[in-house]
Amino acid sequence: MILVLALLFVANLAMAQQGSMANSGSWSGVIINSGCTADEAFAEDPKCTTKDVPSTKLALYDDTTRQMFMLDLQEPAVGHLGDSVTVSGTIEGNTLHVSSFRMLTDIGLAVGKNAPAFTAHDQFGQEQSLGTLKGPNGTVLLFFRSADW
Repeated sequence: MILVLALLFVANLAMAQQGSMANSGSWSGVIINSGCTADEAFAEDPKCTTKDVPSTKLALYDDTTRQMFMLDLQEPAVGHLGDSVTVSGTIEGNTLHVSSFRMLTDIGLAVGKNAPAFTAHDQFGQEQSLGTLKGPNGTVLLFFRSADW
């Protein structure tokens, strides 16, 4: 019985430690002020990019996951309200510990470049690829990052 309790204690301790570990990586989104909610940022409410709002800090709104992250290092983001950026660092809770900050300038393929091969399921669950979608005059694909439908 004591052995079982000890094993449960160690397992719970390991899970708690794992849950509190930081998540490292890069996140892209828009710099907003913290006086804005994720829903307001998604709706591109002008108040999200209002300068000099008392008691607010700069935050990264990840429009792919619809999450907001407070930036622990404010200086790199100063002057970039409303700009699309990529921030690398470590997330703990809702705080992003910034290790690098860069403007997001290129999205998508350059004009004249061929799309990479891919396979994805369409809205009906059918598997599609670039080959199955290609028409006689070419193909235009449009992906919505934050579509809610």
